[in-house]
Amino acid sequence: MAPHPKLRSGLLATLVLAAVALSADAAQTVHGLTIASHQLRPIIIHHVRDTTVGSSNWSGYAVNGAVGSVTDVKGSWTVPAVTCAPGETSYSSFWTGIDGFNSSTVEQTGTDSDCRNGVPTYYAWFEFYPHPLFSINTMTIQPGDVISAEVQYAPQTRLFTASIKNVTTGQSFSTSARVNRARRSSAEWIAEAPSSAGGILPLAAFGTSFYGVRNTEVANTSDATVSGTTAPIGSFGSNVYQIRMVSVSDSSVTKAEPSSLSSDGSSFSDMWLNSGP
Repeated sequence: MAPHPKLRSGLLATLVLAAVALSADAAQTVHGLTIASHQLRPIIIHHVRDTTVGSSNWSGYAVNGAVGSVTDVKGSWTVPAVTCAPGETSYSSFWTGIDGFNSSTVEQTGTDSDCRNGVPTYYAWFEFYPHPLFSINTMTIQPGDVISAEVQYAPQTRLFTASIKNVTTGQSFSTSARVNRARRSSAEWIAEAPSSAGGILPLAAFGTSFYGVRNTEVANTSDATVSGTTAPIGSFGSNVYQIRMVSVSDSSVTKAEPSSLSSDGSSFSDMWLNSGP
């Protein structure tokens, strides 16, 4: 099924470890989690040509499936170093998750490589959209670190579990939540330009990020489980969509672009080309 012209997505975020409600305007920290200053919000698709998609905030790959078919997604990537101009504030998010390609929720976890007033800033997070994105203060993230992440759905408990590990340092984090109206109809491996109330934010110059890193602990982990079959990205044929990030105002301008999949369908690189908008 081809995506709708305007798809809602992002990283779903809900705070389950701390049974409190936090305001996005208050930078509160609970149990090593802090509400972030941005969200990964709806994916807006400019055009679809066969299985190639132009989007103003996503770049990478998605596997589209039937409602209720996706139960697991795994991904690994290297944390890219950002290049920041003096005083620059821009953002780039890297994640794996379930939903959002053709649905209004997203369950995901990942890392950011941002510029904050000209200073490179790196951190891990999880989000159960449309709830806020929470940064994980108990994990240290640096450029070049190898990240392994997974989002699973358990039918018995109806819980989504988002897990992330910094393979380089050994630090890890996991949290679970129920998500109302989750369709479980897609799996994604994405580089994203986050959003704020004012729209899509400038994309930080992240260079190149590599997904499906070969490592003794995370070898060939860009996999999805769809309708009971676990396989690399490229194994799902015409249900695999390659997504190119384009300018909001001019879809002929590319902001970030994924490479073709590797011969075994398990890995790709994603390259920054333009900050946007």
